[in-house]
Parts: sequence; structure tokens; C-alpha cells
Amino acid sequence: MNLLITGASRGIGRATALLAATRGWNILVNYASDSLAAEITVQAIEQAGGHAVAVQGDVSQESDVLALFDAMEKHFGPTQGVVVNAGINATSMPLSEMTAERLRRVFDTNVLGAYLCAREAARRLPGSYAASDRDRSPSIVLLSSAAARLGSPNECVDYAGSKGAIDTLCIGLSKELGPKGVRVNAVRPGIIDTEIHASVGDPERLGRIGNQTPLGRPGSAEEVAEAIVWLLSPQASYVTGTNVDVTGGR
Repeated sequence: MNLLITGASRGIGRATALLAATRGWNILVNYASDSLAAEITVQAIEQAGGHAVAVQGDVSQESDVLALFDAMEKHFGPTQGVVVNAGINATSMPLSEMTAERLRRVFDTNVLGAYLCAREAARRLPGSYAASDRDRSPSIVLLSSAAARLGSPNECVDYAGSKGAIDTLCIGLSKELGPKGVRVNAVRPGIIDTEIHASVGDPERLGRIGNQTPLGRPGSAEEVAEAIVWLLSPQASYVTGTNVDVTGGR
């Protein structure tokens, strides 16, 4: 089984790549710019006995998205799973202070990029399996965020809005592709221990908000990866159009 993961060189994408590889998936590790991190991820997969290849690509560029899927087919054959994970955030601030440039950058990557990847998956996945093989039906997993329902006021309402678009994409695309045997689901992480908090200028946010969850702690990238890989698996063969919260109850 062949799995393409966007933004797989670190964080949740990397954790998903490592876990999926242990479950028998061949992995295309997409990255935007950090080639070293991507190669380290590939090495970790191969050291564990899996197969992976790293491919650079900006998901907001249609030509790059097409090249990613072409690279998957070249290295491993037809794509049977796609995790649309690549996304960005920016420095915390209220909407009134955000520039058009910032808004465009967030939406280009998080919305346009996700839709381009999902569109290409919708074109290629339906023909990648035998219709009678329900247990190995192709699957798309989208990465949303708890921010989509919380709104992230005074922090990143642009990011929250971009993830709201992912929730809608999950619902609509699952209904388009269900008759073709392709499942589409989304995962909504909450406060997860990744680099994204430092990237928005608030490295203390992880502990401050994570400790306020009902479970009393932030989550890990590996915990989110478990949900993603389950949705890709035969164990989730009757699950589609669903958004799974991995938020510690927040």
C-alpha cells in the first residue's frame, strides 16, 4: 500500500509517516523546504524496515502537487492513501492587525493547497483498488484543527478559518467519492506538542493551554498519528465523512 503525506518532515506528518511505515505502507515524504529533516525521516523509516522517498513540493502550487503524485507512482505505483497535512500558521495577533499578505499566505497553503491535493487524490485514488476489496479501499485523511470550532480569537482567526474550510471539504468530498469506494475523513488535533507554537511567537502556549484541557496535558504528535493511521486502515472501512477530535477533551 502506498501513502503520500504532505508536510511529513516534522511534527504530526513525521509521526504519521513513521507509524504508517510500521503498518506496511510505502511512504512519500513531502516537504516544503527542510530537506535535511525530510531525509532524516526517510532514514528512520528505512532503518525500521520500511520504504520511503522524500520529495520537495509547495502544495499551494498546482505543478508541484501534480509532481508529487507522479513521483509516488514512479517510485511505488498507484497511490492508495493520502494524508493532507501540510499547513502553516503565523504570529498570534487579532484580525485587525493582520496584513493581506499574511492572510493570502495562510489561505494559499492551508486552503488552496489542501484542495489541490484533495482534488488530485480524487482523480487518482478511485482506480487504485479492486471494487470488491472493501478492506483495502483507498482513503484520504485531511488535517483540520480544533481551532476550526474554537475560532482562535486574538491569536489566529485566519488559521482557524482555513481549518473550517477543511471541515467542509471533508463533508463534501466524502459524499462525492463514497460511491467510488474512496473514504474521506479528517482529524482535528488540539494542543499538540509540536514546533507550531514557537512558530507563532508563543512557545509557552503549549503548557499554558494544554494543562487546561480535561486530560490536564497537551497531546503528542504520535497520539494524533494513531488516529490518522486508524482512519487509513481496514479497521475504519465503514468510516467516511467523519471528523475525529484528538483534543484531550478541549
